[in-house]
Amino acid sequence: MGRQLGRALGLLLVAGAVAAASCCMADGRRALYRSCNLSQVPPVPSTTEILLLSFNYIRAVTRASFPLLERLQLLELGTQQTPFSVDREAFRNLPNLRTLDLGNSRVDFLHPDAFQGLPHLQELRLFACGLSDVVLTDGYFRNLGALSRLDLSKNQIGSLELHASFRELGSLRSVDFSLNRIPAACEQGLRPLQGKALSLLNLAANGLYSRAPVDWGRCGNPFRNVVLETLDVSNNGWTADVTGNVTRAIGGSQISSLVLAHHIMGQGFGFRNIRDPDRSTFAGLAGSSVQRLDLSHGFVFSLNARLFEVLGDLKLLDLAHNKINRIAGEAFHGLGSVQVLNLSHNLLGELYDSDFSGLAEVAYIDLQHNHIGIIQDQTFRFLGALRTLDLRDNALKTVSFVPSIDTIFLGNNKLETVSHMDLTASFLELSDNRLEDLGDLYSLLRVPALQVLILNRNRLSACRGGHGPTGSVGPERLFLGSNMLQLAWETGRCWDVFRGLPRLRVLHLNHNYLAALPPGLLRDLTALRGLDLSANRLSTLSRGDLPAALEVLDVSRNQLLSLDPRLLAPLRAVDLTHNKFICGCELRPLVRWLNRTNVTVFGSRADVRCAYPSSLAGTPLSSVSMEGCDDEEALRTLTFSLFIFSTVGVTLFLLAVLVAAKLRGLCFLCYKAARRLLPAGPAEDGAPDAYQYDAYLCFSGRDFEWVQRALLRHLDAQYSSRNRLNLCFEERDFVPGREHIANIQDAVWSSRKVVCLVSRHFLRDGWCLEAFAAARSRCASHLDGALVLVVVGSLSQYQLRRHPAIGGFMRQRRYLRWPEDLQDVGWFLDTLSRHILQEQRGARGDGGIPLRTVAAVA
Repeated sequence: MGRQLGRALGLLLVAGAVAAASCCMADGRRALYRSCNLSQVPPVPSTTEILLLSFNYIRAVTRASFPLLERLQLLELGTQQTPFSVDREAFRNLPNLRTLDLGNSRVDFLHPDAFQGLPHLQELRLFACGLSDVVLTDGYFRNLGALSRLDLSKNQIGSLELHASFRELGSLRSVDFSLNRIPAACEQGLRPLQGKALSLLNLAANGLYSRAPVDWGRCGNPFRNVVLETLDVSNNGWTADVTGNVTRAIGGSQISSLVLAHHIMGQGFGFRNIRDPDRSTFAGLAGSSVQRLDLSHGFVFSLNARLFEVLGDLKLLDLAHNKINRIAGEAFHGLGSVQVLNLSHNLLGELYDSDFSGLAEVAYIDLQHNHIGIIQDQTFRFLGALRTLDLRDNALKTVSFVPSIDTIFLGNNKLETVSHMDLTASFLELSDNRLEDLGDLYSLLRVPALQVLILNRNRLSACRGGHGPTGSVGPERLFLGSNMLQLAWETGRCWDVFRGLPRLRVLHLNHNYLAALPPGLLRDLTALRGLDLSANRLSTLSRGDLPAALEVLDVSRNQLLSLDPRLLAPLRAVDLTHNKFICGCELRPLVRWLNRTNVTVFGSRADVRCAYPSSLAGTPLSSVSMEGCDDEEALRTLTFSLFIFSTVGVTLFLLAVLVAAKLRGLCFLCYKAARRLLPAGPAEDGAPDAYQYDAYLCFSGRDFEWVQRALLRHLDAQYSSRNRLNLCFEERDFVPGREHIANIQDAVWSSRKVVCLVSRHFLRDGWCLEAFAAARSRCASHLDGALVLVVVGSLSQYQLRRHPAIGGFMRQRRYLRWPEDLQDVGWFLDTLSRHILQEQRGARGDGGIPLRTVAAVA
């Protein structure tokens, strides 16, 4: 064990050294010198376009630091491990530089002329550099006519007094002053920005206007004659009074999107020390043409009357994550243009008919994660433009209020029946409720326009009363996973529930405890193309069970003992993994079909394996030999054997007589020679793989498109026959309806390696962090290197170390970083494949029923 552990550690160290060496190189176009322990800028080819020098020990940059690099467009000098100084015209020899990154370095000295000679610079990153007000007041950004994005966040700036040279920045579109110490922004200080149109002005988390009283008469309108697409003043500790003063001061300034998230407006639940906003709070925005207003993450308890009446141009209103418990009459008066209203994660307990009056154009209302238990019948009836209503994660028991809209989310409520709903929806989600009677399903299938119906994780288990065919065209996709339909169908009733659904194309019946399909259950589903029967208790399937047009079938994780391959021949794809096949002669047609078919077989072929007899338990069906199972072949073999036996017997008898008389000594010598010529016994079968997957890919669902394009198509065997890895990921391999944490645990422990793709979305995804913790737990318990960390995107060490578990892992072990250039992707994928395949497969055994022994082919 110690020798194996030492060998594994040695391989990791060698791989880490190779990776580190490959990061310090230049290929003519790119020069990659991150974390190379450099104390000065290294010489690079004159054709270099990208130069990355972050995470080094460079103390100073002067004009002599760089040779003439006319093609250089990106220079990254951020995150130096030592104090950093930038001398006069330090970048003069980089005349075509487009992006300069000095962020996250402690800049001890920055010369006022440091950025002179950069006429084409478009983006300047100076975040977290310890800069003071001087950087704004002393003209550091003179002659940067092409500059469009300036990042000065996370510094020590204490006032906004812009140098007159800001007027010269004709291309400036985005300025970030967030996370500084700016107490106020006044008209005089921001006068150089007048006449500009900015896509973003970020003043978040500064304590702006909240630390000391402001003389608004002297301060004036800081954004006068400035057109702002997005103004972010969130997390400044604004009360309703401060917000009112600010909106009055900036009145008339054109602001398309105003972000006021993470405020302290509102009394919250059980407090009255800070008042809720009222109609005067936003009155100053009457002429600002605000289209998007974000008031999320606050303490608003009551939406007072006519609160937003002056915001006639508003399209999106975000009030999520407040403490809203009451909506006053005419609260949304004047919001006739609002199309999206987000009231999720509040404390609403009931909704009344007048609550949403005034929202004539609203198309989407998000009310999920409240405590809504009752809604009056007419609450949504007069919202003629409403198309989507999200009421998930509430406490609703009735749904008589539902209007005629296209998309309705009602998951995770307390609905026990929906038989009296009058619906015209095309998409209806009712998962995680308490529906028991299949009569509700009959009723829902009669909705004329319904295309998608989701009823996963309910309690469908009874068939009360008589129900005829639906008499409707029915939905195209029907999700009935994680119910108890076996209890209903074993009574012999409701077998016609799918009759009269001519356009149903996808049907999910997984996790329903089905021991057998009722006769003729799917007979009328002529358009059905996909059927999910996974995770049931099916022991057999007959030819009449499946529709003729079926193309994709999932019968994984059942108890199938055998299967007629004629059922599978018309399909395009099938999943047969994790069943309990009896590997006797009766299974020969299926084994032969698996070895010859062109049908796509989902999952690993190693998971289509024998359960019985015990001598073949765990052996993949593709490796099982069925020689001697054919009756005619067995008869011919027996006839030939009898002939040979008879002939040999007679000959041996005659020879025995002769030998007994004359050749006894010679026969003895021949016997010894024959013993030496006898073949050795058959070799024992190798043990099957101990892991279901080569690797579990853990990533955020928001990164799926990128992961599929960049990784899965090049590594996963299901995406291409040229690939050699069997990968597991949530979107395809997690069992629908199962506890998500259980899916994660299964994926971690059934994979040889766990590959975590750490992106910005990964760090915000609680399930991804849970999977990372599970993988670390496995590493700790097995003392192995099963966890492979891949950092994706421009994540800084600061961002990663905000998550202690990930930061701790990165300090203790090597990790991979996704290359920024496409030319490195092939090498990276090969390195990742070797990391995944560097351990040997384990072995498993299982008991079983003693049956006829069939040899396995290696």
